[in-house]
This record gives sequence, structure tokens and C-alpha cells, in this order.
Amino acid sequence: MQTPYFERPLFFFDQSRFRRALAAGNSITVFKDAISAANAQFNARFREGEDIRALVSDRALFIDCMLHYAWHQFRWNTHISLLAVGGYGRGELHPHSDIDLLILLEDDGDNPHLESIERLITFLWDIGLEIGHSVRSLNQCVDIAATDITVATNIMECRTLAGSELLRDKLREMTGPQNIWPANEFFRAKWNEQIARHDKHNHTEYNLEPNVKNAPGGLRDIQMIGWVAKRFFGVRSLRELAGREFFTDEEFGILMAGEEFIWRVRYGLHMIAGRAEERLLFHHQRELAQLFGYRDSDRRLAVEQFMHAYYRIVLALRELNDVLLQYLDEAILQSPDKQATTPINARFQLRDGYIEVTHPEVFRQTPSALLEIFVMMGRDPDIQGVRATTIRLMRACRNLIDDAFRRDPTNNRLFMELLGSPHGLVTQLKRMKRYGVLGRYLPEFGQVTGQMQHDLFHIYTVDAHTLLVVKNMRRFRHPEAQTLFPIAAHIMKRLPKHELLYIAGLYHDIGKGRGGDHSTLGAVDAEAFCVQHGLSPRETRLVCWLVEKHLLMSAVSQKQDISDPEVIHNFALEVGDQNRLDYLYALTVADMNATNPDIWNTWRASLMRQLYLETKRALRRGLEHTVDQKELVEETQLAAIDKLADKGLDEQLVRDLWGDIGDDYFLREGHLDIAWQAEAIWRNRHQDPLVLIKETTSREHEGATQIFIRTKDRDNVFAATATALSLLGLNIQDARLYSSVEGYTIDTFYVLNENDEPIGDDSARVEEIRQALLHELSLVDAYSDIIRRRTPRRLKHFAMPTRATLSNELHSSYTVLEVISPDRPGLLAHIGRIFLEFGIQLQNAKIATLGERVEDVFFITDKQGAPLSDPSLCKELQEEICRRLDQRVEEG
Repeated sequence: MQTPYFERPLFFFDQSRFRRALAAGNSITVFKDAISAANAQFNARFREGEDIRALVSDRALFIDCMLHYAWHQFRWNTHISLLAVGGYGRGELHPHSDIDLLILLEDDGDNPHLESIERLITFLWDIGLEIGHSVRSLNQCVDIAATDITVATNIMECRTLAGSELLRDKLREMTGPQNIWPANEFFRAKWNEQIARHDKHNHTEYNLEPNVKNAPGGLRDIQMIGWVAKRFFGVRSLRELAGREFFTDEEFGILMAGEEFIWRVRYGLHMIAGRAEERLLFHHQRELAQLFGYRDSDRRLAVEQFMHAYYRIVLALRELNDVLLQYLDEAILQSPDKQATTPINARFQLRDGYIEVTHPEVFRQTPSALLEIFVMMGRDPDIQGVRATTIRLMRACRNLIDDAFRRDPTNNRLFMELLGSPHGLVTQLKRMKRYGVLGRYLPEFGQVTGQMQHDLFHIYTVDAHTLLVVKNMRRFRHPEAQTLFPIAAHIMKRLPKHELLYIAGLYHDIGKGRGGDHSTLGAVDAEAFCVQHGLSPRETRLVCWLVEKHLLMSAVSQKQDISDPEVIHNFALEVGDQNRLDYLYALTVADMNATNPDIWNTWRASLMRQLYLETKRALRRGLEHTVDQKELVEETQLAAIDKLADKGLDEQLVRDLWGDIGDDYFLREGHLDIAWQAEAIWRNRHQDPLVLIKETTSREHEGATQIFIRTKDRDNVFAATATALSLLGLNIQDARLYSSVEGYTIDTFYVLNENDEPIGDDSARVEEIRQALLHELSLVDAYSDIIRRRTPRRLKHFAMPTRATLSNELHSSYTVLEVISPDRPGLLAHIGRIFLEFGIQLQNAKIATLGERVEDVFFITDKQGAPLSDPSLCKELQEEICRRLDQRVEEG
């Protein structure tokens, strides 16, 4: 048997002992034992912090050795070779990466090695190697590579493991750029491949569970740079490009440091997952954070610190990928000397649609040009972007953006002009962020770049979310917003100064990650910005108020009873005037839509509309004029009676139907719904239970499905209803429960389906829901089964203790219970059961699911309809809710 030819000795692997064992025993067992021991040794070295490049290289070297010995278990002639291709061909191997092999034949004819090849492949699988293999002749390789860019790329990095070295040399020559895939065609094909890959990841580095290999800024982006550069320059490694002006020393340092970090992450990910896992799933994020030495602090969790570092590194790699590929495109492949230039001013010119500096010293001679270039692009939508050489100059000169630069009135004016850009404001802000300008001009923004919160509610990093908020604000000006966001679109037409809204958007979350109330911290930063940039005192007060109160409107709409005139009056007092209401509404809607696509649904849209319109009426009426509740109840009753008269029901009959139902019913429900329910009760007075289903609105992007239930007031009605609706895949958004005359309860539930949409006019689905509710409600007298459904994977990895708080401050008629708990199937049914056990009457419920947690608000009373007043009962209720819901979470 031949002696291995390895360039570096395998100090951790005794080959002499291995050969003796092969000669003495079962070869499969010997190989498996050697691989198992090597894996354990590699993992121990990784945990001890050994250099990742040495580990990845040594793993590949060890597998080279195993394949060498495996190859020589069988007979071959000189017309065949075993080649490593792909990442393994580069000499890189992570714990569970595929070992990509090409068995290369010299001729196309009969294969005399067929039996040996089959036995070799079977042997490799038997010893536990995760191989990917192909068996091809030279001509077959060329034919396939000529039409498949991936195959051509894999072959480009091949190396010989065993057999004839001449075959590898022939293959490289036959598949070289002089024969197939010349450099320009190769470049275009790989760039299109990258665009398609980025598209699968929504062109963002900031996914909650990013793919370290394929997402933007991941390993593929690094490899992409290497592939196209190697193809053009004809080199085997990026290090051979030193001195060829392809990248600067700083760029090469970023590339190498970024690759090492991603390699460490990927290596650890494979190791703890026990498979070729490329997704940074939540539970893996936590394990890796601990493994890499991050620890929880008062301000941020260890996992948040780890992911902050990850996002900042992949952002830098994404930027470098853009610059280097654009540099190849324009400076190497497009023959820039043949492109005409169009002057813009003394500092900038256009070349083939891209803006560039007129000479290399522009930014050093005129630092304000670092902002001016983005203002230029905001003025002219035909400018496609910035040329790579100019991006490099910006990167080299961004250290000029210091305190003096930030205080310069010229720069302040330029930034405000940018905020007023007619075209592509968000595009320019993203470019500024990517090129490192925005985070330097606004250091507070630089602090939150790449910062994330470890939950399912905030699905973007703070910087990505912030720019998405501004993007949403700009969308409100577009024609489609008239349908999707009618109130916001109307507001944007009449706002006196859009820039104030954009500034509030930029600063609303800027205080996150510092400890303390981020709204208050952000307001301080916003005030400094406004003063620095010459805003008037009145404009400054508005921006600061918006930043400080940016969560107010969503909290009131989702957690308070906005059918209560007192709630509306208090909110109107807080807002103060119509101008602030308009700005706050636009900011809130933009913020909610930029936090998580699942947060803004048709029901929340209708709640926001209701709160806005009711507050607008209150402001118009005058804050000194409070609504008389008795007067409002009478108005609603008379309007419903008038409507019912058309249906043949006289006033006395209607009032008898209403019986002794409380005023809350007439305050919360509109007169049309009251009339609809009263008529249905009369027409179906002998039916129990009575279930009615309809849509709350005809507006396409607002509302929910309304389910009205009238049944005898028995135990478990709420728990049974909640269970049935959950089994049907319906999510309760709001619940209103009233006791009626003669021992009946009338309940209204507002629900959305699993896609956060109303049911619509699907009559079959409506009837399915009605029958399911009738069946479940028929069982309430002997009701004991609470829904048990499998908890989704993502939810299982977010453990947080349940919090239950009680308050009588917001309303004099009932106690407000807020429950914050991990989201689990059947949660509402469990809470309903607890209410039953404690003799609690549920009057109203506001249900909010925010990622992995729920923030539900229940308006409750005792059996006599009074707010809870017994401190010991309140304490016991809170403790029991926490205990039972936490037990549900543990059961999963």
C-alpha cells in the first residue's frame, strides 16, 4: 500500500497504528473507530477555542487520509482518479458537510472499474462518511459543466485525492475559461444565481433564524467573491490576488475575519445539531451564545449579544460582496475606458447611469460630499447607484464624519434635504447604512445596527425595522395605500411636514438596548437632533412627543375598551389636538406593519380606525365636553328601536327582549348589531343555543368575523366556546359577554382564521363553525375536556414566566386583568376554567398574540357584577393563573 502524500502531517492521527489495525481486523470497524475518535478530538479542540481555519483544514486533511486508505482497499489502473470537488475540493470541511467526490474516468467507453466503484461507495457509506459522488468521464464532465454553472464551479476547485494527477490537469484545461464559461459569462451566471438565492431569503441579512450558508452575507456570498475572482484572474485562492488591486487590505481583512466568524458559527451549529444544519434556529442560537462565551447582562441577553455580532458581520460581508462584484462588473468586464461620462457638478459625474466622484480626493477636500452624493441620488431617480471605486473611497473617508462634521450647518442642511427627497428616500438611507455613513452621522443609529430582540414578535433588527417604518410612511403616499391604509393615506395628504414624521420614525426605537425606557431615551436623542437641525420649538416638541408616545395608540386600541366614552376622552386628553392625532396614527400604523407582518391584521386595522375616528369626534366636540353615558345609551337604544320598527317589532317588545341587560351592552355595541341580535333572538326565541355569524364590515382590509351566541347562562360557556373556536383554527381577537333576562347570556366573539383574515362569504365554512359551536355548547353541563394541541416548534423555545396583574384604576365598573404568557393552544379555555373555579364573571376580553407570547386583557367582576375588592382573592387568582399556565407551558 502506498504512503499518503499529505502536505502537512496529521499529528493527531497515528497512521502506522491505523495500518496495523487494518491488517489485523475488520476494516469497516477500524475506519469507523478512527473517524469517531477524530470527530471527538476535533470537537474538543473546537470547544477549547482552537483556530477555526486549522480545524476546518485538519478535518479535510483527515478525510483525505481516510479516502486514500479506502481507495487502496480496491484495485484500479492508471486511467481513473478520485477527486475532491466543491467546498471539500477547497480543503474545507465542517462536521457534517457533504464530502463531494468525483470519480473521474479517462475514456467514455466500457468502465472496467464498475464493480470496484460500487464496492468503494458502499464501503464509504458503511464507515459513516456523508459523501456526495458522481462517476464521469472527462468528456462527460465537460458536456455537463458547459450547461450547468454549478458543476463548472465545483470542478474549478477540484483536487486529486488518489489516482492519476494527469486526469485532473486535463479536466481543468478542458473546463477552463478558454473552452467553456469565459470570465464574463461565468460572472453573469453566478451573479444571477446569487440574486435568485438572495430572493429566497427576502434579500435581507436579518432573518430571525438566518441561514448561515445561503442567506445574504453568509458563506455563499464569500465563496461567490472567490469564484468569480478566481475565474477571471486564474488563481487557486484569494490570497494569490494580493497586489492585483482587486481588494484593499482593509477589505481582505474584513473578508477573512468574517469568514472565520461564520465558519465558527457553522462548525458549532453542525456540532450541536448533530447534522448538516445551516439554519440558526432559536435554541441553537442560545447554545452557541453560551459556547462562544456570551453571558446575560442587565441590558441584553447573551443570545442577543451573539446575534448582534452575527448580524453586524454578515452586514459587512454583504456590503463587501456588493462592492467587489460591482467592481468586477464595471472595472474589469465593462471596459470603463469606453464609457462616456456626464458631469453633474465639480464633485460628481455619471458613468453609465452610476454616480462617481470626479477625482479621488473629493471626499477629503469636501467632506460634505459624503452626504451630498445621497442627496443627488434622491433628486434624480435615473441614477442607478454608486460606482464601486466611489464606494471604496467613501468607506476609506467615513472616518471624516466626526462631531465637527455632525455640527456643520451645511451637513445638517444636506441631511434635512435628503429627508425631503422626492425619490427613493429609504433606498438612500439603506445605502447610507450599508456604506457606513448613516451610523456615523447618527451615532445613536449606529448603536442599534444589527441589534435584535430574542422573540417572535420583533422579527427584524432595530435598524432594519426603523428603515421599514420610514418605508411604510412613504408607501402611504402611493395609490394602493388608498385601499390598504385609507386613513393613513388621507392623513399623508394633509400633514404639514412629512419630514417630522420621518424623524419620529428614525428615533422611535433608537433608545433600545441601553436599559431603561427606550421611548424616553429616544425622545432625548430626538430633541438633540431637532435642535441641531434647526427645527422650530413647536416642531421639536411634536417629534419628541411622538417618539415618547409611539406605543400609546396601539396599547389603547388593543388593551382598553375603546367603546367606553371615558377611554376615548382620556386618550383625547393625552393627544390634545388633531395634528398630533394624525401624526401619531401614521407613525403607529407604520410601526405596527414594520414590526411583524402578523401584527397588523384586519381586526387591528378596524380597532385603529375606531379609535382614530372616535378621538377625532371627541377633539372636534371639545375636550371640556364629556359624553353623558346615559344619554349615549338612550341614543343607541332609540336608533336600534327605529331600525327594528321596520322589521315589525314594536318598542315595548324590544325593551322586553333586552330585559335587565346592563348599560355596557349599549355602550359597546353599535345600534345596527343590537337590532340584528334582537331580531334574531325574537325570531329564534325557542332555540337554545342560538349561534349567528356575519362579517363586521364590508371593507376589504378591515374587520373580523362576528360570532353571536345566546344561550342559557351555564358554567363553562366561555371555555367551551374558546375550545371549539381553537379546534376550528379560529383566533379570538375580542370577546364581549353580557348577562341577559331570564338567565340567558349573550356573547359576541370576533375571530380571524389562521391567516389572520375574516371568514368572508364561505357559506360552507360558516355552517361548519355554527354546527361545531352548537355541538360543543351542548356539552357544557358535563364539560371537562380542554383542548390539547401540539405546540409549534418555534413557540417551544421561548420560556417566560406568566405574569398576571389586576387593576381597578382604568374603570370603576370592573377589574382589569392582564395576562402575559407564552402562547399555547387552548390557553383561553384554561383561563375560562380558572374564572369558573373562582366565581369570576368575564365581561369583556381583548386578545393579542404577539409572536411567541400573548398579552390578553380581561375585564372581570365578581358574581354580583362588582369589581374584585378582596385582596386575598386577587392574590390567589393571580397566583393560580400563573401556576396553571406555566404548567401548560412545561407540558408543551
